[in-house]
Amino acid sequence: MINNTPDTGWRQAHLGHWLTQALQRFDARVLALMATNDRVPLALSHLAARGHLTASHIHITRHLALDGSRLTELAQRASISKQAMGKLVDQCEAWGLVQRQSDPHDARARRVVFTATGRAWLQAFEEAVTQAEAELRAAIGAEVATVIAIGLEAYAA
Repeated sequence: MINNTPDTGWRQAHLGHWLTQALQRFDARVLALMATNDRVPLALSHLAARGHLTASHIHITRHLALDGSRLTELAQRASISKQAMGKLVDQCEAWGLVQRQSDPHDARARRVVFTATGRAWLQAFEEAVTQAEAELRAAIGAEVATVIAIGLEAYAA
């Protein structure tokens, strides 16, 4: 009898799947480190520890320019809709990470900028990313981590 059942194992065993899994693990580690960082304001630390701050909120941290960005720019850089980014910005604004200001170059536009709390959050994010990268290097070896980084950078370019 011929087996007509297709092999579906490839769906969880391809490069895109492993990249997604690795990113989720990395972002979870970064948030865990931020939850215990003394430089993160206590309220934000508690939000991170309780899972209210998620990898989605990292999109703002990764993509918001230091001098501010328009909502459409943020959404485009994060590869999400303007509406989804608007909800993230609303949450981050309520938590004191960002604020909306008038755009000095276009009176009709608004820019999203980091607050002082947001800049402290950004510093803690940098420290957490640095530590998470060091942990990754220790887990898989410096040479493998370097090859992965070079390969991903070349692929993304």
